[in-house]
Amino acid sequence: MDLSGFHEVVERINRAEEAAGLSAGSVTLVAVSKGHPVDAIRHLYDAGHRDFGENRAQELAEKAELLPDDIRWHFVGSLQTNKVRLIRQTTTLLHSLDRRSLAGAWAKGIGRPPSALIQVNVGEEEQKGGVKPAELEELAGYVVDIGIDIVGLMAIPPIGGNPEDSRPYFARMRQLRDRIAEAHPGITALSMGMTDDFEVGIAEGASFIRVGRAIFGPRH
Repeated sequence: MDLSGFHEVVERINRAEEAAGLSAGSVTLVAVSKGHPVDAIRHLYDAGHRDFGENRAQELAEKAELLPDDIRWHFVGSLQTNKVRLIRQTTTLLHSLDRRSLAGAWAKGIGRPPSALIQVNVGEEEQKGGVKPAELEELAGYVVDIGIDIVGLMAIPPIGGNPEDSRPYFARMRQLRDRIAEAHPGITALSMGMTDDFEVGIAEGASFIRVGRAIFGPRH
């Protein structure tokens, strides 16, 4: 695998962190490896990267069995409750908790459930997952009450013609995070920004960015 895309993304992150007044390494890069072979992940792992994202439970489970145990797996896609068992023991952070039924399934099982982010449908698009902003506080209270450690919020903004189109949605996410943190101080992180708009996400306060195409190229 050609690592030039990965190194370019890291340089872009460093510049965005500096522009935002952040120290280097403040933002976690989740390399979204969905649809790419294990060998591609291993090349990036050998280069020192540890945070990888998948959006299909079966694919994450299969890859995790073939790769080193110290990889930090992020589940970034829509998750069916009947697939929770496939990834619960492997996932480091669930980015897409968006409903009570999923929270209930995630809370069940041996040991404390892995930490999660609540996905917010910040653009209120019918075809997308995520809780509506108006229902965020109620869901957060429920999830915390059943014993899941919620560390932040995640969003996928509406597709725009240029990166700046995402800015108002990212700013809205920061406002929602600040509001919900008044009741739940542990909710601090924001997962927002992908290949085309992650610099804007960092400028607006992203803690995690999820980048696939710019690192691995198009999926086959």
